[in-house]
Amino acid sequence: MKLTIYFDGKCPLCLQEMRALQRKNAENLLYFVDINRLDFQELYPQINVEKAKAILHGEDDSGNILLGLDVTYRAWSLVGEKWRVAPLRWPLVAKAADKAYLLFARNRYTISRWLTGQERLDCRQCTELNSRE
Repeated sequence: MKLTIYFDGKCPLCLQEMRALQRKNAENLLYFVDINRLDFQELYPQINVEKAKAILHGEDDSGNILLGLDVTYRAWSLVGEKWRVAPLRWPLVAKAADKAYLLFARNRYTISRWLTGQERLDCRQCTELNSRE
């Protein structure tokens, strides 16, 4: 099963995670789409770009939409590193993890500035992610 990840390429931390996933994407099970593409809505009408800016979106090859940490869990599982994120979906942890993720998503640019020194990136830096297709 493949997964398309619709991510915010302007977010330094988001891009960092997508690049980490891409390095592990040896079987090309993941496809990365920056929601800031000028033609995004035209190419991906099934994804509301404003909602995708609020929460990470993913889509499996059956057309099922995944959100937030469910995308993260599926992506890392597909590249053989489910252990990295498995606790995030444990029943006693999932609800708190989802709330923490939403807090992160709302504040990702500020958190990125604190952790990387950069608040926002130029989306052109994302173009190489799918180069292994």
